[in-house]
Amino acid sequence: QDFVIPPLLQLSPGPTKLAAMAQAQDFIKGWPHPELLTNPELRSALIQSFAKSMEMSEECLNYGDKAKGAYMMGHPKFLQVLADFLAKQYGEKVEPNTLLSTGGSSMGTDMACRVHCKVGDFAVVEEPTYYLSFSIIRDRGMDLLGVPMQDDGMDIDALEKLLKENPGKIKMVYTVPVHHNPTGVTMSDAKRRRLCALAKEHKFFVVADEAYQLLNYEKVDVKPMFYYDDPADPRVFSVGTLSKLIGPGTKVGWIQAHPQLLKPMTDIGFINSGNNPVIWSSCNLINFIESGALAAHIDRVSKDLGSRCDLICKKLREVGLEVVQPKGGYFVWVQSKGKMTGRSGECMCIKGDRFGDFMRLCFCWLTTAQIEEGIEFLRQ
Repeated sequence: QDFVIPPLLQLSPGPTKLAAMAQAQDFIKGWPHPELLTNPELRSALIQSFAKSMEMSEECLNYGDKAKGAYMMGHPKFLQVLADFLAKQYGEKVEPNTLLSTGGSSMGTDMACRVHCKVGDFAVVEEPTYYLSFSIIRDRGMDLLGVPMQDDGMDIDALEKLLKENPGKIKMVYTVPVHHNPTGVTMSDAKRRRLCALAKEHKFFVVADEAYQLLNYEKVDVKPMFYYDDPADPRVFSVGTLSKLIGPGTKVGWIQAHPQLLKPMTDIGFINSGNNPVIWSSCNLINFIESGALAAHIDRVSKDLGSRCDLICKKLREVGLEVVQPKGGYFVWVQSKGKMTGRSGECMCIKGDRFGDFMRLCFCWLTTAQIEEGIEFLRQ
């Protein structure tokens, strides 16, 4: 009988060896992972919804219809179904005439700038913030001013100081008030009220980028900024999107604002000429929303991404980094102790002169194994 040599016992590599073996991963992409988009329940519900939309093809393929006229604000049925859905999600009344359908949050922000601001106006942004908002605002010929972020949202004292230093020049404040990109912070109720009071006093508009309003990993009891606005002197645009809930290719979103702010948007050249830009794509989602499939999908997405958020935060602490765990959204914001990964924070301030040692890490795109390896790479 042949003698069999037993396998050698392998010693587990220590933390330093593990870090040396680990490879950097792509924490830059703010994308959902493919498994969320290939879910059988999602595909089945969307196919059903697409088929249902063809039962009204004479409307969803046209500019409007004889009875309702042109769908400048969006298809009336979509706006009603969206209003009903949002009312259940928010626990607040939503009227269809306070909604305008858009191609997503970026389009909503751009439209607010186009209509309610002009070349040479000042816009105030948080620092750090969603860095691509800078180009949207600058494309409209506006100048940028920044205020710091605090652990309960925008520094309102700093904003008030800028307003006093630049009387009448600040026409817009852009904020990400819920699950802030990149810090994960949610603005407090007191700051929301104070921001809207300042908007009335100093006559500027608030563009609230609420892309993550419905993507929660635990209960977050905050209403959209719209509900802090005064209908007698409206100043707020609550900008929402389905991109982070269904998928970014959906390209359907909305602006929630009082009608006197929305109506001028239908005079934007591409809308006045071509009508609302998402009639067809929004009608494809009517049954998906109305049937309850969207609400069920949001629950699945929130549980999936919430577990990834737990994982990345746990792993960051294991490798010696401090992190404030977000309650929703796509990102964690972490100060480096040497090694860097993900997107550097430099681009997230106006002058690109700060936050160079901070990392914005997206936990939604990578597999759980890649998240673990990518954070292990940061171990010093």
